[in-house]
Amino acid sequence: MKELKGRVAVVTGAASGIGLAMAHRFADEGMKVVLSDIEIGPLREVEQALRAKGADAIAVHADVMSQADVQKLADAAYTAFEKVHVLCNNAGVATPTSLRAAWEAPHSDWEWVMGVNFMGVLYGIRAFVPRMLAGGDEGHIVNTASVAGLLTSGNPYGASKHAVVCLTEGIYKDFRKMGAKLSASALCPGWIRTRIQEAERNRPARFGPPTDRTKLAPDVLKLGEAFRNFINAGLEPSEVANDVVDAIREDRFYVVPAQPWIVDMIQTRLQDITQQRNPTLPPPM
Repeated sequence: MKELKGRVAVVTGAASGIGLAMAHRFADEGMKVVLSDIEIGPLREVEQALRAKGADAIAVHADVMSQADVQKLADAAYTAFEKVHVLCNNAGVATPTSLRAAWEAPHSDWEWVMGVNFMGVLYGIRAFVPRMLAGGDEGHIVNTASVAGLLTSGNPYGASKHAVVCLTEGIYKDFRKMGAKLSASALCPGWIRTRIQEAERNRPARFGPPTDRTKLAPDVLKLGEAFRNFINAGLEPSEVANDVVDAIREDRFYVVPAQPWIVDMIQTRLQDITQQRNPTLPPPM
């Protein structure tokens, strides 16, 4: 889809990080933007900022874990603009259990992370894609996964991101087989300067309180500090947004704005698979 001006983009998780950067970049391209997030205050601030620079934007409060909320988001988008051309299922969360073994992560963490990171994407696809297909226009779905979805880890975050990559490649193939005017991209960022480590600020009460970091084992705390340093030294979200716009225009499936050493790890994993050798252990953090 070469021309973006005048088209309509929907972005979940639009109040911060990569979602915020994509919203601004789409607005700068002259697109109409539907913003969604679970944080009402910051969401309204983004809406006001986009309108202040002349963008046609609306904000819709939604929890992507709720199929009903995502359906209401789709209804609001089509009511406001009649069409949707770009859908970015971007909302995502992580917990400190991303640093722990599968059997150590609380069941509630598995439910929350999988619910947002995977089911939120699935709900977005189910709410928007049928209408986008029926509209007959060019369109593009961007699902935010992670390099964690191209590597492996036995925790909720890695598993959820693998599921997103699988689902996205599946719908890409379905669109091609159907001869549809829609396409898809799997966005797999590396270390990006976002607030992902603060995701539990939005943890619903039904999944229990945020992780008590004072009770985490020393090795987990050490890894957490290493992750924080990687994030602080990471790429700017605006760089990711630029890559997304390029991928939409080029109809490129894999979008991997990541550090070279992470790309090397992905290559090693691919070689492990094709050569049928045992998985290579990652380097120590």
